[in-house]
Amino acid sequence: MDNHCLEDPEEIKQIDKADMLKFCLNMSKHYRKATSLAADITVKYAKPCNIIIAGMGGSAIGGELLKDWAREKIHVSIEVNREYHLPVYANKRTLVLVTSYTGDTEETLSALLDAIKKKCMIYCITSGGLLLEIAKQLNIPHLQVPAGMPPRAALPYMLIPLLVFLEKIGLASDISKEIDEALPIIEGIEKQNAVEIPVKNSLIKTLAVNIEGFIPAIYGFGIYSSVARRFKQQINENAKMMAKWDNLPELDHNEVVGYEKTKGITSQFVVIFIRDKDEPIEIRSRIEITKNLIEPSVAGIYEVWSQGENGLAKMLSVVAVADFLSNYLAILRKVDSTPVKTINKLKDLLKKDGTKEQVIKELEKILVCYDFCGLCDKTVSDTPTTYGNYIP
Repeated sequence: MDNHCLEDPEEIKQIDKADMLKFCLNMSKHYRKATSLAADITVKYAKPCNIIIAGMGGSAIGGELLKDWAREKIHVSIEVNREYHLPVYANKRTLVLVTSYTGDTEETLSALLDAIKKKCMIYCITSGGLLLEIAKQLNIPHLQVPAGMPPRAALPYMLIPLLVFLEKIGLASDISKEIDEALPIIEGIEKQNAVEIPVKNSLIKTLAVNIEGFIPAIYGFGIYSSVARRFKQQINENAKMMAKWDNLPELDHNEVVGYEKTKGITSQFVVIFIRDKDEPIEIRSRIEITKNLIEPSVAGIYEVWSQGENGLAKMLSVVAVADFLSNYLAILRKVDSTPVKTINKLKDLLKKDGTKEQVIKELEKILVCYDFCGLCDKTVSDTPTTYGNYIP
């Protein structure tokens, strides 16, 4: 294969027309900016009994990363809601973190409507759109982040504020310490895999060359389950490739059997295991045994090792690798990373069913009631401008 395109800045510009790669090369700067913005978050809620993060796609993955990171750190359950409606248990003691980068995602707007009706504590993170308009008009606490990015590139702004929010509400601590460790690691990955670095000197470019033309299966564990999901999603959207993800130890109870009698199919797979120098012995054993079992059936097995000591640094180091890898795969395939034509076409077709318009009408009714009487008890709350335990 001709790998010259991965070393030619001019050819990369011709392929990557909207310059998606710049978000990888400036990733650490965006994390710094997101940290600065999140410092302004003000929390006036009591500690919740549970937390729901409502979002979709690139806006939801921050919630998944938060959930895995928080699993052994906080004593409040966290659920990521990728549905039009919230779980039935959501109530005024539930904190709903509404995340939509564009602010116009219909599923997320529907979840916001549900949160308002259920009198949940609500905090919104968005760059604009209807979500920002609703938050401003209903006096819902919110953070406005920079606009103008593809949602999948805005991860720093959809993750860091969630972490800071948990700290400010008293559920987490030492967030700044973990961010401070992660930043130089990300900067190192940026430098080691920059456009001008030869393929032979870049682990990520080399991996891209090895797996291009195959279907990647990314396997994580523990805090890397959501990282594996992000890995898969980035390959889907940036490289326009099929990919899949799963996690250990669960995949050893089902997926591993799928390699037994499907060699013709699985010979098109390459498997990427996410590794950690501190991984538990039981996980390390499973990975090595699983590798040996499936190796005869796949085109190749590779490993991506995390960097750092704290959970956040480790997770974000692999996320950085995934982002770079997906973009370099796109360049190898001569496809522009930024456009997501199928998603846009799907959204246009969904407009015909009128779901989003109905959600907007319901939200508009609430706005009218708010303007008239300050959210009467027939719509949202028992007292004007009150959300859960929030007092403006």
